[in-house]
Amino acid sequence: MKQIYVLIVALTLTSCEYFNVKKTSPEAILNEELKTFNWNDVDVYPSFSSCDSIESKPQKTVCFTDVLTAHILKHLQSETIVVTHDVTDTINLKFQVSETGVLSLLNIEVDSTIIKEIPNIETLIHSSLDSLPKVFPAIKRGQQVKTEFELPVIIQAN
Repeated sequence: MKQIYVLIVALTLTSCEYFNVKKTSPEAILNEELKTFNWNDVDVYPSFSSCDSIESKPQKTVCFTDVLTAHILKHLQSETIVVTHDVTDTINLKFQVSETGVLSLLNIEVDSTIIKEIPNIETLIHSSLDSLPKVFPAIKRGQQVKTEFELPVIIQAN
């Protein structure tokens, strides 16, 4: 009988450990969640209203870049540009779309031959963005986020 009492007391003292609940801090949960994030990808790419009917993410991305490229090229084609030699080259444009949908041109990488033939190319590109349709920002986990992307634009002048 004594052995049963000792066993019950031993089980009672050791079983309390099973009832202790370990609390996890919100910071630990946040840090664990941040580790699983892919910061280089968004759920919804920035878009224009003309791309709203497209559902798939890759097609929506292509639509956005196509509309932006077409708008820039249309503006450049409407300008009178006189060159002394044929120019066929690529300009790399680096953009940022803010959380509010403001498109900013961060950097223009232009080859020296284009600058020599079309010295005001940077001004023309900046002015083409003034008449751009409304841009809807990218979305990550239900929140509008700032994104940066590069866009190559092929310039051909004869």
